[in-house]
Amino acid sequence: MADINSLPCVDLGAFLNGSEQERRDIAARVDEICQSIGFLIIENHDVPKIISDATWVSAQKFFKKPNSEKQKAQSDDHGCPRGYLPIEGETLGKTLGEITPPDRKETFSSGPLSAPSGHPADEDFHFYYGPNIWPKSPEDFHTNWTAYYQEMESLGAQIMQLLAVALKLEDDYFVPFHSHHISALRSQNYPSLSTKILPGQLRAGAHSDYGSLTILKADPNVGGLEVKSSSGEWIKAPSVGDAFIINIGDLLARWTNDRWVSTLHRVVEPEGGNSTARRQSIAYFMNPNYDAEITAIETCVNNGDEPLYETVLAGKYLMDKFKISL
Repeated sequence: MADINSLPCVDLGAFLNGSEQERRDIAARVDEICQSIGFLIIENHDVPKIISDATWVSAQKFFKKPNSEKQKAQSDDHGCPRGYLPIEGETLGKTLGEITPPDRKETFSSGPLSAPSGHPADEDFHFYYGPNIWPKSPEDFHTNWTAYYQEMESLGAQIMQLLAVALKLEDDYFVPFHSHHISALRSQNYPSLSTKILPGQLRAGAHSDYGSLTILKADPNVGGLEVKSSSGEWIKAPSVGDAFIINIGDLLARWTNDRWVSTLHRVVEPEGGNSTARRQSIAYFMNPNYDAEITAIETCVNNGDEPLYETVLAGKYLMDKFKISL
């Protein structure tokens, strides 16, 4: 099995361009990783660095704006998953039913870049596909953000292909479930911890992610992300440079009937000389179609056994989880 005390690395390019045997070998290793810890580092991807860097800088410039400017990108709807969310506007510990102080972070989020046609535009549809809220400054924010979102769509599809092979399914098994996905792109800003914090307050409380998978561009200079191993120990995530940290979400764990784990993780104050430094990250939460039915994959259920979970609609599950955290 994969080493549960570290985050293993996987060469995505070697999978995409390898022989059938090489693809099967890499996929088998990914299956082991997803069973043991559900976190891995994806190397050798084809996301252009110029797009990643430009989006990172745009987010950084936005978060440096005065609160009065950032709040112009905040929705009037308290439950809206798009736009700016101020510091302590979210408490991820609530998603586990825990009473914890609010998280020491602020965020900017977008949903899909456009709404699909041919679907009834009811209230729930608006929650998933409503118009995004774009900051007016920096001027290149919208352009950079859109380019990065599109790169994440492509990368996410490649990773889902790898995961399908890891489950011994057809390469395109998950494609129909993400044809009009409700994936979200979010940048997190964890401000300097030079100010007083509440007892037990974290930069991001312990939680699991909700959807198919998460693609994280982590801060290369300031740590703090920790992943909980199956033995109960918190593992410090390493600096990964231009690679991406990937983790399995709740819906994919349900799909696999808990063959794969959606692992708890958190963001804490890092140790060392930069213990109070500002931290930033950008996460792409790859989510299925809002009307996708998530039920256990047959090959993940032993003959004669019942699935561990009832079928759920992806959109309803994700909306309920998000609203609990506010």
